[in-house]
Amino acid sequence: MSIDSKRLTLALSTTALVLLLAGCSKKEEPGPRAERIGALEPGSAHSASPASPHGSGVLKWTAPPEWVQEAPTSSMRKAQYRLPRAAGDTEDAELAVFYFEGSGGSVQANVDRWIGQFRKADGTPAGDTAKTTHRQSHAIPITIVDVSGTYLAGGMPMPGNKSEKPGFRMLAAVAEAGSGPWFFKLTGPARTVARWEPAFESFLDTVQ
Repeated sequence: MSIDSKRLTLALSTTALVLLLAGCSKKEEPGPRAERIGALEPGSAHSASPASPHGSGVLKWTAPPEWVQEAPTSSMRKAQYRLPRAAGDTEDAELAVFYFEGSGGSVQANVDRWIGQFRKADGTPAGDTAKTTHRQSHAIPITIVDVSGTYLAGGMPMPGNKSEKPGFRMLAAVAEAGSGPWFFKLTGPARTVARWEPAFESFLDTVQ
């Protein structure tokens, strides 16, 4: 082999070795897909307990840990809780939260409608025994109605109406938030509602 051929072979071998070493030393960069997967959080990180704030961004509150959070039974309900019954009562109480995207009627119209869902033992309207109070929570005006008697769960008194519940009580509130009224309706046997009345008042103090 001539000297020139040996020099050419040596030069090519050196170049190949340099390229091989450069390729081995290059670090692999994560692609866009790897970055997206690494950024995902487990679904449990977004779950909420009954004692955590709830709401739709414009209003939030904190429920007592003893209240059992349930899946809302209708699309009109933003949240729903079951309040364990008092001794001697045959069923639990329920708190439902409603929001109608800024509508839902005036405060007084809702108070009148709630009172109209109750009758006294003699079948007459319970309006003269209902109480309405006012308070504020974090500068949000709240109107509360307290009414007892036979609860017309269907909203109307009808002969043989099996949804009539005697011995019931309702504590219902309208929170006049900037985005529109929010409605909190607690209904259940009178003893059970009385048991949770202080907790309901504390609950309203967390609305903001």
